[in-house]
Amino acid sequence: MSALALMSRTARRIEDATPAHRDRAVDGLRALALLAVPTGHWLLGGFTLSPDGALHNASPLGAFPGFAPVSWVLQMLGIFFLVGGYASVLSYRRRKGSTRAWLGGRLARLGRPVLGVTAVWAALLPLLHFGLGVPVDTLRTASTLVVQPLWFVGVYTVVTALTPYCVRAARRLGVWAAAPLLGSVAVVDLLRYGPYADAVPSWLSLLNVLPGWLFAYQLGVSWGEGRVTRRHAWGLLLSGAALFAVLLLVFGYPASMVGVPGEARTNSHPPSLLVLALAAAQSGAAVLLRDRLGALLRRPALWAPVVVVNLSAMTVLCWHQTAMLAAAVPAAYAGEVPGLVGAPDSAGWILARLAWMPVFAGLLVLIGRYARRFESPWTGAGPARRALAGVLAAGFGVFALGL
Repeated sequence: MSALALMSRTARRIEDATPAHRDRAVDGLRALALLAVPTGHWLLGGFTLSPDGALHNASPLGAFPGFAPVSWVLQMLGIFFLVGGYASVLSYRRRKGSTRAWLGGRLARLGRPVLGVTAVWAALLPLLHFGLGVPVDTLRTASTLVVQPLWFVGVYTVVTALTPYCVRAARRLGVWAAAPLLGSVAVVDLLRYGPYADAVPSWLSLLNVLPGWLFAYQLGVSWGEGRVTRRHAWGLLLSGAALFAVLLLVFGYPASMVGVPGEARTNSHPPSLLVLALAAAQSGAAVLLRDRLGALLRRPALWAPVVVVNLSAMTVLCWHQTAMLAAAVPAAYAGEVPGLVGAPDSAGWILARLAWMPVFAGLLVLIGRYARRFESPWTGAGPARRALAGVLAAGFGVFALGL
């Protein structure tokens, strides 16, 4: 059987197994947001090589600030939280047990892959350093990159736990339930960037973490409750785009939606008002395009990849940086390699990095064949193994965060 025939047969089997009630548009949006995470990290993250052979983080945005609009397209966490809220409402309605049991099941699904990737890396660190001679600075760079996407899982866990309260707010206030969250972020931004910024402690910015990401989740919950109409969607799209432009052009917010090494301000860690403006515009567009996207995904050839990506969601989030590191760390022994190891400050680097993207994707698929088991219940792991995984994960966290 040819590869094309096998793919067609697989797509048809997935199509036949899909329940009629499945919301394909929401799954498609989730898959799109998921794939934007590795794409963004792989495109906008690079490595420099120090004289001692260690890798350090770098970004092409430092040399090419004009590429900042690329980050606007690839920053789709707003969409991810939107569809997360929508899907949580549907799941919450269908629950057969208590709210506590429902939350426990969803949180376990988020926690297992995180525990898996951190435990594996904790076991790898001494092997890489003492066995293969990988510099400690390289391991710290790698650990930072591995931990980087995991903050998202932590925040997503918290907002998921707040689902019952978000449902109550949506039923009472509809789409406007998200407005206080926007206002909260605006107040904190005014304090940390306004005329009294010098007198404001740096930790105040952390107050934006929960409301900043809960904003789009609350919109998704309201959408799932049927409280977001097309008129509301147009309002979100237009007002979000207008606020985004004002913050960027008038108030001087950084243009990049991701952190740039050496820059004093960042939009995403923690989220600034610019992130919420983008999330509002994206959410409005998602609601407006839902029917068209759903119709498009009735085609088995398009629907099958969406299903595969969604089934491997946590594997993609937890292991995509490992895939890039699997190419970069060995390459560092050869010195600078265009698009992989070396200052990301030339057009040649950008073209070379694009050529490396399929390699990273292939490595992620290979790693995912083995790592995806962490998404399933750990029925074969006894208490001792689970405790060992917890200890390893904690040790990795201490190393990665420099505690």
